[in-house]
Amino acid sequence: MTSCLKTTPLHPWHKDAGANMADFGDFDMPLWYETGVKTEHLAVLTSAGIFDTSHMACLFVSGKESFTLINYCFTRDISGLEPGRCMYGAFLNSKGHCLDDAIVYKYSDAFFMICVNAGMGAAIAGHLNGNKAGLEVSIEDLTGKIAKMDIQGINSAKILSKLIQNPAKIFNPLPYFSFKGNFNESLLGESSVKLSDGTPILLSRSGYTGEFGFEIFLHPNAIVKLWKDVLAIGKNLGVTACGLGARDSLRAGACLPLSHQDIGHWKFKNHPWEFALPYTRDKTSFTKGFLGAEALLSTDGDVFIYPFAGDSLRKVAAGEGTKVLDNTGAVIGKVLTCATDMGITRHEGKIISIASGDLPLDIKIKGLSCGFVMVSRKLDPGVALTLTEGKRSITATLVTDIRPDRTARKKMTHFL
Repeated sequence: MTSCLKTTPLHPWHKDAGANMADFGDFDMPLWYETGVKTEHLAVLTSAGIFDTSHMACLFVSGKESFTLINYCFTRDISGLEPGRCMYGAFLNSKGHCLDDAIVYKYSDAFFMICVNAGMGAAIAGHLNGNKAGLEVSIEDLTGKIAKMDIQGINSAKILSKLIQNPAKIFNPLPYFSFKGNFNESLLGESSVKLSDGTPILLSRSGYTGEFGFEIFLHPNAIVKLWKDVLAIGKNLGVTACGLGARDSLRAGACLPLSHQDIGHWKFKNHPWEFALPYTRDKTSFTKGFLGAEALLSTDGDVFIYPFAGDSLRKVAAGEGTKVLDNTGAVIGKVLTCATDMGITRHEGKIISIASGDLPLDIKIKGLSCGFVMVSRKLDPGVALTLTEGKRSITATLVTDIRPDRTARKKMTHFL
């Protein structure tokens, strides 16, 4: 029953908009609106979409030994992280299993913010406290004290430029995985980024769709107005409110994992996100020591996670009941994620995207199933597999990437 679930400040808006709601991370969240998942998915690829992400949790980590604690507990080496930059990685236990993936934001050597997944604020705060071993570090769980929304897509900057003060100054420069401003002026001083009405925000050039866009952190009391203002200002550009359905299909097509589904209670290795590990060049060791490193260097119990693309938009369910079969019919694994990226199709043996530009006139973008499989042995790209769910089956091919021509890493000047 939804009465037992947590809600975000935008919950009344979602209900009034006729959203299909469901439990996600113990929050009552919108899966899609009357527009439907396909329309919402394509809006991000062709214009812009907004997402309520206030179910995410954040931590403040402060004190002169903050760096030491985070660099030990986090898989990425943050020694080169400059103030105003952020970095994706994971928190592991001693077995090398992922507790949660996260983004670390650096304000200074003595002050960081960490954004984790829904319901994980207390868990990661406890994990950090349990490993600080007398270090001079303070950890504050901000669960319920912060709101967050994402605007993703090629028109994101054009829309935001009409809602923030001094947009030219804010956007130049603002490279991928950088941020400006803050949402707590009483703690961090005056924010360098403010909405037109003076509301302080943290504006991060990041997101979970693979496309150009931003994540916006602000006080819970301010998010409803900002949400409505974005929809009003961006109406002529086709901005669309998007639910978790489109968020899932977009992130799957962008080869981005869902925590506790694509990464979880197995070793955090042999997957498409190995950039989140500080391997040496020959991948025989790591460039730093961190919690879980020793377990990762062992090959005992290794599994392998690969992205795949189907040959049509047909998909199967994910989970233990869906089997991965090799060309002999042997069961070699399970499906972790299977979604449909509605913005891609196959043409002349290649995957092409609706956002690719200069598409052949006779091409119709139909969509392809895609996602991740976990298998028991190492496989090569191009290998064909069969994914079965009861009597239903689809053919899938292992790939190194899924949706081409993603815009997340393009320079800001491309979109202004």
